[in-house]
Amino acid sequence: MIDTFAQSGGPASVESVLRDELAHGDAMIGTIAPILRHLLANDEHSVFGDEIIAAMRGMMSDVARQLLDAHTDAAEDAGDRQHDPAKIASLVEHFTTHPGFLSHVHALALEWQLTHRLQARLALDPVLSPLLQALIASSEPNVAASSMALLAAQARFVQNQRRMQLPLIELPGDLMHAGLVSLRGVAGDTEEDQAQAVAAEQKIRSTFDESRSRLGLISRLVTGMGGGATVALSVSHAGVAIFLSALAIASGQDRDMATLATNESQVARLALALRACGLRPEAIEEQFGSLHPEVTLPPNFEQLGSDHAAALLARSAAFPGS
Repeated sequence: MIDTFAQSGGPASVESVLRDELAHGDAMIGTIAPILRHLLANDEHSVFGDEIIAAMRGMMSDVARQLLDAHTDAAEDAGDRQHDPAKIASLVEHFTTHPGFLSHVHALALEWQLTHRLQARLALDPVLSPLLQALIASSEPNVAASSMALLAAQARFVQNQRRMQLPLIELPGDLMHAGLVSLRGVAGDTEEDQAQAVAAEQKIRSTFDESRSRLGLISRLVTGMGGGATVALSVSHAGVAIFLSALAIASGQDRDMATLATNESQVARLALALRACGLRPEAIEEQFGSLHPEVTLPPNFEQLGSDHAAALLARSAAFPGS
């Protein structure tokens, strides 16, 4: 982590400092997945934090149980939902080898950790942020209704995170597909087992609607704000959940990467992402005051244009499509 960034004398050196810090962050990101796989497999303590590893393991085990529940329910003589621990472990192992699945549950655990930290430090409500409260009171019925739906979804997220759970309906579409593919692999070799897996998959897919998930609701709400979405880039006003989605949308990153950018090891990525969103340096300093009060921006940061910041971010090894 950089406490004050290195001293710099002008735009070129500011860019050099940020580029070097971003490269350092990229290198760290490259080590995350293999380290997480090792820790999840071996149940060891680490600098990644016991609570993060426990939350990830809990969420993936919960997804595994839900898939096996669906498989059991698809049987003609469906019995109880007591599952072989080896099958749960096998599904979790499948999830940990899927980069997208691993990064998503890691991001959710980090989001909850940040939410909990800002609740303690800033008294920021984990469910009802000032922005969401204002949107609920909107005179536009659609906005108010969508905001109420998000309020309920965010309340469920908080409850689920406290229980280390992850409902299937909250998975992104590609990860839902990955989970169903994994279920086929552990369902069993008999025709009956595979028929149950197909039936379970069909039932799950028939009720799955990503747009109704918490992240789907947030995305629709933020994009619907148009130019007014700048207010969602204040974490103390928007709350962690809306802020992360707004940061991802405005900076062109996926949400899991935007979440990781708030980690203390990724302050250069966060600074560039906020600048790429078009925020002025004083607004970026305000966000750092909320997220990383011990970090100051490098001298002459204000001379780095938003387009230039976006270009630096896009050249990052960890940027999607780079």
